[in-house]
Amino acid sequence: MLSRYLVPLTLIFAAFAGVAHAADASTSVLAPGALPALTVTTGADGSQQYSVTLQILLLMTALSFLPALVIMMTSFTRITIVFAILRQALGMQQTPSNQILVGLSLFLTFFIMAPVFKTANEQALQPYLNEQMAPGEALEKASEPFRKFMLAQTRKTDLDLFLRMSKTEVDGPEDVPFVVLVPAFVTSELKTAFQIGFMLFIPFLIIDLVVASILMAMGMMMLSPLVISLPFKLMLFVLVDGWALVIGTLAASFKVV
Repeated sequence: MLSRYLVPLTLIFAAFAGVAHAADASTSVLAPGALPALTVTTGADGSQQYSVTLQILLLMTALSFLPALVIMMTSFTRITIVFAILRQALGMQQTPSNQILVGLSLFLTFFIMAPVFKTANEQALQPYLNEQMAPGEALEKASEPFRKFMLAQTRKTDLDLFLRMSKTEVDGPEDVPFVVLVPAFVTSELKTAFQIGFMLFIPFLIIDLVVASILMAMGMMMLSPLVISLPFKLMLFVLVDGWALVIGTLAASFKVV
């Protein structure tokens, strides 16, 4: 576990140890076999240019936060919670398996977030790869479509709550910092997911109550109602094309920006 973090840190310290100290970093010459320099050059207009080595280092560091970004800043949270509640309502603990639910949630997230990813790619990633935009400006441009998406799904009450807790004053929604927007967005997603899960639970709960009442009336106390109600719940779910309804409802529950 520790090697996962010690190896990158060792490489970072080794890279810094091999930096060639020179008055002009842009014209410095490295000795054969030396590690490439990590330099930051300040332009005449005040902009900063990072060396390729430093850009790669920052990119690899950012990739370690990718799972958290996928979970906290996309539609993944709402989708996976609804699927988990649906499986619980059906009474099946291991079917579909966690791998299937997470995989379906992930690909459905890519489907819903496709317009956001497309906008970020056109406005930030491609100009940066074509060397038409500085890294800082590209990062700011890439965050704008995600900010719009999260603001569209976040309830005003949740946003106001975190603004009060952080004692932050903003002139408008576009000025809300990410440190406030992300927890407000996740809180709203949890509430929406539980609301959808509650509506899914109702018909299966009714089937369980009916089956339990019939078994009690027949005096069959030792027979588990869940064993009897499971086939009926599966039949109901298949007859109404449940997966298409659930996935369609989830996709339609997100506001398009």
